[in-house]
Amino acid sequence: MSFRVLTAEFVHESNTFKKGKTDLDAFRRETLDLGQAAIERFGDVNAEIAGFLDAGREAGWSTRHVVSAHATPGARVSREAFDHIAGLICDAAREEGEDLDGILLALHGSMVPDFCEDGEGELLSRIRAIVGPDLPIAVTLDLHAMATPLMVSQAQIFVSYKTYPHIDMREIGCQAGRLLHRVLAGTIHPRTLRVHIPMLDEANAGRTDVTETKALYDRARLHEQEPGILAVSINAGFSEADIEEAGATVLVTYDEATAGSQTRAQVIADGLAATIWEQREQVANDFLSPADAAGIAKDFELSGRPLVIADYADNPGAGAYGDATALLQALLAAGATQGAFAPIIDPEAAALLHRHRAGDTVTLELGGKVDPTFGGGPLTLTGQIMCLSDGSYTGDGPILGGITHSFGPTAVFRVAGIDILVVSIPGQMLDLQQVRAFGIEPTCLRFLVVKSMQHFRAAFEPLAAKVIVCDSGALATPRAELRPYVRVRRPIWPLDK
Repeated sequence: MSFRVLTAEFVHESNTFKKGKTDLDAFRRETLDLGQAAIERFGDVNAEIAGFLDAGREAGWSTRHVVSAHATPGARVSREAFDHIAGLICDAAREEGEDLDGILLALHGSMVPDFCEDGEGELLSRIRAIVGPDLPIAVTLDLHAMATPLMVSQAQIFVSYKTYPHIDMREIGCQAGRLLHRVLAGTIHPRTLRVHIPMLDEANAGRTDVTETKALYDRARLHEQEPGILAVSINAGFSEADIEEAGATVLVTYDEATAGSQTRAQVIADGLAATIWEQREQVANDFLSPADAAGIAKDFELSGRPLVIADYADNPGAGAYGDATALLQALLAAGATQGAFAPIIDPEAAALLHRHRAGDTVTLELGGKVDPTFGGGPLTLTGQIMCLSDGSYTGDGPILGGITHSFGPTAVFRVAGIDILVVSIPGQMLDLQQVRAFGIEPTCLRFLVVKSMQHFRAAFEPLAAKVIVCDSGALATPRAELRPYVRVRRPIWPLDK
């Protein structure tokens, strides 16, 4: 018997402290691909949809993929964008009617629309109202999900990433698909339980290159081999969202048909949650000031392996503006040269540079224009245009390999020996092609600044002589007390010691 399965991806990580909204155009700029177009773009790369398709081929499903919708982490999702994309999925479920046997969804888990606090819970509730209480729904989540009680009540299966940097999207998609097939075949009856930890996020935000944190995910994998335990998901949380249910969680999907599985699932979840709490002060990163990071960069040996400096606090992947200037200003003040800075998200400056030619010398105001209170204001700089581009690049690393994206109108602007990548469309640094495509070769540099918290490590750390991490005071600063939380349930670590 061939089962009919509906699949879709609707992914956004929403920083509720960020000004503005993530509108429908933001999804169109990044990813808003329907049906076959999405399959052709993402069907054989490291993406959940590829894993869904892998599982479907194994099982002989008839699969209908509705949409792949992704936007760079940013401000709350507008109602128009949410209703449009959710509507595509709901309309498809309604059209399928009684022919539909199951649903597979790739969600983030930290989407906050402008009209409610729980985008995933809202989407799942709308779908459940259409398909009824019993149709099996399997969901994949980002490791940084804020998994809410509403979400868990509306779907039977949850499987979250187990790597950060995230390199297991296809694997997790396939795992969720295989579990869904077992439901369709009648061999399991899954339910998911949730344990919340009163922490904004896990001590190392789920970094699986940190021994103590990696051990949590290793334990989760071992537990998944136990009878009746189908999936164990450790969600590190997302501290840049101020919602009532914010915080780290453990989800355990278990088989109700296996005797004792619910009790065992609770023991597993409680045990992992207790370890996360006990390790709350074991932070691996040494967060340097901009001045200290610049001092190291200035004197770093030119060896063919650069110093990589992560501008942690201005990570666009956490919804930061990506235009903070504090670290760049410190590098210039220190006289650090033979380096690069990637990127500064400043569409106004990029447009101005595109009114000139490569080789021209230009004076402009760069960065710091959205909210100078986080990470510094605009810098007046004079430099030379080294490259002008439409911003297109195709990744070749473990996260973006084979996927084409664009920074929009892009320029490389050389100021006092530092090549600054000036872009128009937000994006964090995930892949070497995000600099190489524009003529910046990391192995020729003394230092390379990347605006990213952790994902940069997958591609950039292997060629780095050393990696250091800077807190530039931007919107995603690790000093959570600098953000004005109002909605999050208190007490919660580290706001309440």
